[in-house]
Amino acid sequence: MIQIAIMGLGTVGTGVAKVVAENAKQIEHKLGEPLQVKTILVRHFKDGPYRQLMTDDFKKIEEDDDIRVVVETIGGVEAAYEYTKRALMAGKHVVTANKQLVAEKGCELLELAKKKNVNYLFEASVGGGIPILHPLTQCMAANRIDEVYGILNGTTNYILTRMVRTGAFFSDALREAQAKGYAEADPTADVEGIDAGRKTCILADLAFGHQVDPASVPMEGITKLSLRDVKIAQRAGYRIKLLGRAVRLPGGGRTAYVAPHLIPEENPISNVEDVFNAVVVRGNATGEVMFYGKGAGELPTASACVADVMECLQASPKREEIGWSPETAGFEDPMELHTRYYFRIEGSLTDAALAFGQVEVLSEDGETAFLTDRISGQDAEQQSKCLNVLACMRVLA
Repeated sequence: MIQIAIMGLGTVGTGVAKVVAENAKQIEHKLGEPLQVKTILVRHFKDGPYRQLMTDDFKKIEEDDDIRVVVETIGGVEAAYEYTKRALMAGKHVVTANKQLVAEKGCELLELAKKKNVNYLFEASVGGGIPILHPLTQCMAANRIDEVYGILNGTTNYILTRMVRTGAFFSDALREAQAKGYAEADPTADVEGIDAGRKTCILADLAFGHQVDPASVPMEGITKLSLRDVKIAQRAGYRIKLLGRAVRLPGGGRTAYVAPHLIPEENPISNVEDVFNAVVVRGNATGEVMFYGKGAGELPTASACVADVMECLQASPKREEIGWSPETAGFEDPMELHTRYYFRIEGSLTDAALAFGQVEVLSEDGETAFLTDRISGQDAEQQSKCLNVLACMRVLA
């Protein structure tokens, strides 16, 4: 009998317990012996099917030699960081879905795991049930990764889908998402791009091999997005999606950011709707490879956590090293990146042409919406200073 512990019994922690119980036969077949949740760390005891497993004393996990893997689903950094360090120091593998902890402290925790000859795995931290980190670091290991981008937050993607399909305003689509349980009562981390930003940092860390400080990554959400721009983009053959992007720059530097983008409708990622996520990895040998599926939710995320648990137990003594350097040098402002820009201005085509030269007009009716040629973010900002800008977004091209 292999015994594990869970820290936190929220949505994902409960999902882990369910997956271990409901898929017991398949898991036992692959591991060669049964897998059992022995202890669950909680802040407050509550009645339910897991009541007999609960404890509020971490030492009961830390000092129990029978517990080989700890699944951290607490969230946040403070308690999760402290308990994760102590579990690793005790010689236990740790698996997590905590994207904030991995983005901010992952490099340190991976190094500690290496010293203790155990694993620190976090497949569920980026794509929920979508396998992306293992393919990125293992299956595409022969590639130089030039870019990783994707729809990394199901809540914002659902809101944007409702705005396109039904013409709902952002505020109405958000209320609908909250009513369906797709958005939290406080949706700030989702709609302001913070959740997607943390995931982008992890992807960048693994893709480029260097630490990306979340504080250095601009994170723009969808709260300022106008339904007018959604409709203009749709008529012109584009969809607006919130993307996290990590890009290797021509000079050898790297950058990352989160922001709404216009995406041509022929790009497969433009058709990813509702709460689904998609991640595109561009390697110099493979070209673009897309991973698609449910990026969040109780069972999809729990599935990725339990798969990591099984990998810890199957690896002998531990899986091939993953990690990245703590060195942050070489990270550049995403305004250095050259791309096309979408503008909507209060003014005429003449005003747009005077500022940007040749442009592609998408709409003219008192306001003018247009696309520029490929320019840097600095040039876009500088050349638009003479205009009354109502909206500005990058174009994925």
